[in-house]
Formats: sequence, C-alpha cells, structure tokens
Amino acid sequence: MKTRLSAAGATVLALLVTVLAFGQPAHAAAGFSVAGGKLYDANGAEFIMRGVNHAHTWYPQQTSSFADVKALGANTVRVVLSSGDRWTRNTNADVANVISLCKANRLICVLEVHDTTGYGEQSGAITLDRAVDYWLSLADVLAGQERYVVVNIGNEPYGNQNYASWATDNANAIKRLRAGGLTHTIMVDAPNWGQDWSFTMRDNAASVFAADPARNTVFSIHMYGVFDTAAEISDYLGRFRAAGLPIVVGEFGFNHSDGNPDEDTILAYSQANGIGWLGWSWSGNGGGVEYLDLATNFNPASLTDWGQRLFNGVNGIRQTAREASVFGGTPPPTTPPPTTPPPTTPPPTTPPPTTPPPNGGCTATYTVTNQWQGGFQGEVRVTAGTRAITGWTAGWTFANGQRVTQSWNVALTGSGTTVTARNTDYSGRLAAGASASFGFLGSWTGTNSLPVVSCTAS
Repeated sequence: MKTRLSAAGATVLALLVTVLAFGQPAHAAAGFSVAGGKLYDANGAEFIMRGVNHAHTWYPQQTSSFADVKALGANTVRVVLSSGDRWTRNTNADVANVISLCKANRLICVLEVHDTTGYGEQSGAITLDRAVDYWLSLADVLAGQERYVVVNIGNEPYGNQNYASWATDNANAIKRLRAGGLTHTIMVDAPNWGQDWSFTMRDNAASVFAADPARNTVFSIHMYGVFDTAAEISDYLGRFRAAGLPIVVGEFGFNHSDGNPDEDTILAYSQANGIGWLGWSWSGNGGGVEYLDLATNFNPASLTDWGQRLFNGVNGIRQTAREASVFGGTPPPTTPPPTTPPPTTPPPTTPPPTTPPPNGGCTATYTVTNQWQGGFQGEVRVTAGTRAITGWTAGWTFANGQRVTQSWNVALTGSGTTVTARNTDYSGRLAAGASASFGFLGSWTGTNSLPVVSCTAS
C-alpha cells in the first residue's frame, strides 16, 4: 500500500460483459476455482474472503500475527512478499513457512508481490513480467498448495501514468503462469495505485478473464479516497456482479491521505452481495499512514479504532467470516466476544408468503437484514409466479418516516416515504418460481416497522 493520488475525471466506458459463464462446480477440484462470478474452494463450497493484509516482507519476525488474526475471526490473510527487486527477497523457504503458518491457523493465503507497486510512476517498481519470474521461481513451493493459496500477481501494478497496457500485460502474465504449471486461482490488481479511477480494469476485466485458459482469475480493487461515496462503491462492484466477473476488495481503509473512503458501504454492500474483502493492514504502517494499523505494535489485545471497526463492528469479521470448508468446519471462537455491543434492537424478519404468486405474476418479501441506531440494511426478494416474467415493479410505503439512502441491483425511486423499485436489465427475466433480490441502506428514527410490499409483473 502506497500513498494514493486523488481521483481524476474519467469518461465512463461501457463494461464488456461477454464472458464465459459457469455454474457452481459439480465436484471437488484440485484447488480454488471460479464459477459464475464467485470463488469456490476445493470442496465446491463458496468462499468469501474476510480478512486483513499483513506486511510480512518488512516484518518477517512477526510470525505470531497469523495466529492473532485468526483468533480475531479472519478466514484469509493477504501476505506482502518481495521479489528482491525493491526489498529483501522472500526466499522459497520463507514462503513455504508462510504457507504452513496459514494452514496451521486455518487461514487462506493470498500471496502478493509488492515490488510492482506504482509501476510507470514509482521509481524502482518492476513489471508484471518480472513478478511472474518470481512466481515461477517459487513453483516447487506453490505446487500442491492450490487448496490453500491464491496467487496475487503484483500489488497495484501501475500508478496514475502509463497504465494503458494493463490488460495486455495481465493477460500475458496469466498465460505465462499457466504455461509454467501454476493452476492456482490468480488475483489481479487494478491500476491507478489499485483504485482504477480510469476504469481500465473495469472495462477490460472480461478480456483478461477470457485470456486465462483455466478461467480461474479474480479481480481486486483497492478502495481508498477514490471510493468516498456509496454510489461509487455500489456502481463499481455492481458492474462486476452484473458481468458475472469475480471481484474482491483487496485493500481498503477507513481514512486516507487522498480522501475519506466510505468503509461502512464497502462492508454493507460486500456482505449483501457475497463479495470478499481484505482490510489494510494488520500493523506496522509508516510514511504518514500509521492510522491504518488495525493493531498497535502487532498486539491483538490493543486494537485501534479501525481494528475495532473491522473486526468487531457491523458487517465486520466477527459477524461475517466463515472458515474455508477445506479445513473441515468452523470451530468456535477462541477469544472473548467483541467489546463493541451488538445493536440493541434485533432486526425484524418477514416470513415468506404463504400463498404462491398468481399465474404470470410475482410476489415480494421485505426483510431487514441488519439494523443499528439510526440506520438499517434491507433486502427485497421478488419471486415469479407459475409462469416466467420479463420484468417486475415492486413498491411500498414506509409508515414511520424511514428513508432509503442507497440501493443496489435495482432501479429505485422515491417520493416522500413511497418507494418504487424496478428491475435492472439483468434481473427482470425470471423463470417460473425463480427469484431475484436487491438491497438497500436506509435511515430510521424511533420505529422501523416492516412495510407491505406489492409486486407487479410485466
């Protein structure tokens, strides 16, 4: 992680959405795999990353960090490594030890080469091709670890200049890794110091995915000051979901020198839509971003405010992390419950409709999936009747002055307390009995009663 520059204006390009789509793997695989825009472990179980970044290459003595992060509930750790071009090389033996520490602590390892950071703008940064050389030199260490390791080719491989070759360079890097025998899931970072304000990754992700002979590539966006509004976050991540392309938030913080990221939306949207994330970073930050430490001096008993938010807050690690099934199940936590109390008002729920939707029609159910003082997260599920439908409109009126502040996977409009929701291009066509859902964030005061939702099919 390096200092990011502020977002510049960019012309929004249409996202190429023609990608090969696959269903959930029907049987166990040798390692992680991608299907239908989601990541699956070797048992065929969906896996959603909930973890942190750890600056191992600069603090190789902090090996207890793996156990500490796990004890706080994480299921993944993204490990900073060096190819030896800018910092001391992490040797084959050291990387093997990192993998063993991850496995011993039932953590999935995302390994990344940091020397590529800011290439084209940062002095000394290396190319993705050079990073591939490093990965191929680790082939003997990585072989057989496909069930536990994701290979992140290079951290933030371009700055805010000279990033036009991002797609070509990543496609070639993936092909070289595959030709060299690596069958792991590959992760690629966005340009622009990871923040993709130019939409280069967003608009070329499909072609990079298609360049992977294994179709086993995941995309990683880093969210700092460029992503300071809910609309920017939901739009960016939503476009990958709509295209059926796997996306994770590989780094993010609660504050930064280039602006104030909306971490609450990052967490809420990711939870509502099954998107993985990895907070930056466990400990040891310098260069003016020390505030991004999750723990003070690598001490798990001394979490910072950022650490409390990420581990113990709403939609944080404690609430949402699930251990990878390859470790044989999720054991109970080994540390005390979080010090941040849960919301005092439990989220209300709505049972499914007791009568089937009418022929050719639809029904909608409204659920509050999370609630805190003054705010809540909701979901509406639309279900087609006994015939297929080509579109739908759902609507409701809040009885207690609630307001929707953000939504995703829907075209939503409001007039006072009345809300109208219409399908998007990709969610309107539903087979008989099939469902689509959309989510939103809202505000409330005093009472947050559940409205009655109507649904009209077209």
